[in-house]
Amino acid sequence: MSNHIRPNGPKPSRLTPERIGIYVFLIAAALFFLLPLFVMLATSLKTMDEVRLGQIFELPRQFDIGAWSTAWSGACQGIECVGVRSGFWNSVKITVPAVTLSVFLGALNGYALSFWRSSSSRILFALLMAGGLIPYQIFLYPLVRIMANLELYNSLAGIVLVHVIFGLPLVTLLFRNYFVNIPEELCRAARVDGAGFWRIFFEIMLPLSTPMIVVASLFQFTGIWNDFLLGLVFAGRDNLPMTVQLNNIVNTTMGERAYNVNMAATILTALVPLAIYFFSGRWFVRGIAAGAVKG
Repeated sequence: MSNHIRPNGPKPSRLTPERIGIYVFLIAAALFFLLPLFVMLATSLKTMDEVRLGQIFELPRQFDIGAWSTAWSGACQGIECVGVRSGFWNSVKITVPAVTLSVFLGALNGYALSFWRSSSSRILFALLMAGGLIPYQIFLYPLVRIMANLELYNSLAGIVLVHVIFGLPLVTLLFRNYFVNIPEELCRAARVDGAGFWRIFFEIMLPLSTPMIVVASLFQFTGIWNDFLLGLVFAGRDNLPMTVQLNNIVNTTMGERAYNVNMAATILTALVPLAIYFFSGRWFVRGIAAGAVKG
C-alpha cells in the first residue's frame, strides 16, 4: 500500500482575482471589436424601413438578404449598377500573382542574404527596413511616370508589379531572419553531396520555411486585398479592385442612401481576408513562434 503525501491547507481556487480581471478584459476587448461587425451584419439583413427606425443594435425583425444580392451584382457606382462582383474578380487577379511573386522573390532574396553576415550587411538591412517603412505615397508620382514610360500604367501587370515592389522589403527581411536561424550544417552537407544554390533552395530551404511562407503570404494578401490607393492610381478603370468599387458604391447616392446595401458590400469586401485568417490562424501563430518575426 503506497502512501500519498497530500499538501496541507485548502485547495487553491481556480478563479483568482487576477484571472477574473483577465477574463473581464478579454471579454470587453472582444465586445469592443465585434460590436461594429454585429451592427454591420444586422443592418445588412434589415429592410430600409427597419433601418430608418435607427435601432442599430436590434436584430432584424425579418431577415432579408436582398441587400446582399444588390451589393454583389446590382449596387450602383456612378451610372453603372454592377455591384462588387467584378471588383472581387479583379482583386483576385491582382492579389494572387502579386502575393506569389513577392513571397517567392522575398524567399529567394532572404535565402541569398542569409549567407551574407559581414558588417556591411547591416547597412543593406537598414536600407531594406527604410524601404519597408517609408510611406509609399512619396513614390506615387515617380512610379506613375515610370509605369507610363514602360506602357504598364492602368494595366493589370502594372498594379501587380507595384504591389510586388512595395512588398519585397518586408518579405525579404522576414525570410532572411528566418533562414539565419537554420543551421549552416544542412547547407554544407548538401554542398558535399553536390547540391547547388537552386537545389538547396527548393529542396531544403523552402520545405523548412512553410510556417514563414504562410506568415508572409498572410501579410501580403491582407495588405494587397485591402489596398485602396495603389489600386485607384495604377489599376485602371477595367481592373479596379474591390475596395475601390466599395468606395464608389458608398459615395454614390440616387435619392435615399441604402445603408443596408453599403453594409453588405463592406462585409463582402472584408470576407475573404477574414476567412483566410480564420482557417490559417494556426499556421500564422506557428510561423511567429518559429521565429518568423525575430530580429
